[in-house]
Amino acid sequence: MSVSPEFRPLAVAPAELFQENLTYHQEREAYFAGRHRLVALVRLLVFGGAAVGAWVLFSAGEVLAGFGVVLAAYLLFLGLVQWHSKVGYQREHHRLLAQLNQDELARLAGKLSGFDPGLRYLDAQHPYAADLDVFGPHSVFQLLNRSTSRLGQDWLAGWLLAPAAPAVVQERQRAAAELAPDVAWQQEWQARARHFPRQEQDPRTFSGWLRQPDFFAGRAWLLPLMVVLPVLGIGAILAALNGYSMALVLLLPAVLLNNRFAAPRAEYYEQTTTIRDALRAAHDQLALFEEGEWESPALRRLHRVLHDTGGTAAAQLLRRLSGVAGWFSARQNPAVAGVLNTLLLWDLWGMWQLERWKRRLTGGLEPLLEAAAELDALVSLAAFRAANPGFAEPDVTAPALTVEARQLGHPLLFGGEGVRNDFQTTGAGQTVIVTGSNMAGKSTFLRTVGLNLVLAQAGAVVSAEALRCGPAQVFTAMRSNDNLAESTSSFYAELKRLRLLLDLTDGKPGPPAISPENLSTINEALSTDTPVFYLLDEILKGTNSEDRHRGARALVYQLRHRLASGLISTHDLELAALETDLPAHVRNVSFNSYLNPDGTLRFDYRLTPGVCRSFNASQLMRLMGIVVDEPA
Repeated sequence: MSVSPEFRPLAVAPAELFQENLTYHQEREAYFAGRHRLVALVRLLVFGGAAVGAWVLFSAGEVLAGFGVVLAAYLLFLGLVQWHSKVGYQREHHRLLAQLNQDELARLAGKLSGFDPGLRYLDAQHPYAADLDVFGPHSVFQLLNRSTSRLGQDWLAGWLLAPAAPAVVQERQRAAAELAPDVAWQQEWQARARHFPRQEQDPRTFSGWLRQPDFFAGRAWLLPLMVVLPVLGIGAILAALNGYSMALVLLLPAVLLNNRFAAPRAEYYEQTTTIRDALRAAHDQLALFEEGEWESPALRRLHRVLHDTGGTAAAQLLRRLSGVAGWFSARQNPAVAGVLNTLLLWDLWGMWQLERWKRRLTGGLEPLLEAAAELDALVSLAAFRAANPGFAEPDVTAPALTVEARQLGHPLLFGGEGVRNDFQTTGAGQTVIVTGSNMAGKSTFLRTVGLNLVLAQAGAVVSAEALRCGPAQVFTAMRSNDNLAESTSSFYAELKRLRLLLDLTDGKPGPPAISPENLSTINEALSTDTPVFYLLDEILKGTNSEDRHRGARALVYQLRHRLASGLISTHDLELAALETDLPAHVRNVSFNSYLNPDGTLRFDYRLTPGVCRSFNASQLMRLMGIVVDEPA
């Protein structure tokens, strides 16, 4: 439950650091914007001066001097263009870094609406994602995600959707702890990729396409033609310029060859141009990572993967591949592409280069892309950790179905809004029944426990002073809605959800009886299975009180013999009597409300042992202007 020794907290408060960074990068952006305008003016002056100078010299008959001015101006102009491009990159880079710090400040303030909600990962049938706001508006994904690539986001979402084994969690924790103190490095990683916004294409599609048979396989006769025909084509153009127009017939073989292979040329163009930005971004990011020396096992493993590429670092291989992909961009201008393909067989040479590149990378492209994606996800964990120094690194090595939390808070409540509570439960077959008045905090507390378990088992820090937990599959039944298309009522939807819970725990019997003496032995014996930690809110609320009580009671009795534990919130005080009937399996806690002297209600949101004795539905109705007294 202690912080990893590799992690060194920031020397200043995150909000102060991000504000300082924002101001600095805005100033640098303004500086380079001025330089950019200045270089543009110099380019204009050089072009204009050269044009005037050449005209004067040519007019005076100084042809050699005129050509000298044109050549000198051309070389100078090329240098200015390169300088202009570098200054423009710096201006954009500082703009992106400023935006990253603005984003961090927005997250600290709880302003998440501008971030990707990750709705593509949301599945209503998932054990917990919809109920716990893992994705969607004002979600954990928006709070956590700094990934800059489609694959990186997929990796991070996968970590949030499935609990990892404790050893894997600890590996991610150590990597995030090593990266977290260097906020500048994290933001440099993100900014480098944001220069290339067109990354919608899934690179796995391109990687799979690369595994298809080579175009040149079985076409060895093509390569000699690709050497000879451009020579003939250039010769034909030179002959035509000297009055031998019939020589243009020598271009016909190239035209026919291009037409013959029009379909594969178009396919290579489509595949490479859509992936080029993703390749350029991955190259720039991996070049940054390859410069470092790393200590944590995960980062060292990724560093080895990126260098186990036949003697050439991954960043260099990706740079060459993005260059090949850029070769096909000539097709974006039909006139230029027509000339280049007719004279030089441009597309065919690009296809040959791509297949030559493939032969150099014997292990395939997937390991490099997946390594970059894993790094992208680890940067998200590190940045989340750096931005929240008050969050704790959880100890995930506890026995199965252990949750021991001190000052546990909801990670999506900001600015000191949330009240923190201690909570503890240990072992299989345990049900904590949460009673409380309306609006007292029962549902929020269930989500607090669930979200922090999800974060812990993803490798992130948690909103707590300390958290110790064991392996568990979180399961929720909290938001059961009608589905008119399926003719499903909310009650039936909840029953289907509870059926899924029973299916998840089916065949995973828990202990018939639990005592402090045998608890650790039982959990160790059951650790090979995946236990379920359930969170059931207002269980069976869609039926009458008698049926609700009977159904909930039966469910608790059934779950106590399975490899599962969890919390059930309810207004049914009779259900709380199970603590007396099943003292080894059931415990009551509650949230209470209090009536102020002026008739208003006060909620302290404090978790209290025992059953709630204060209910407030009538008082809340009165506060809303609804008369609840009996008519005279």
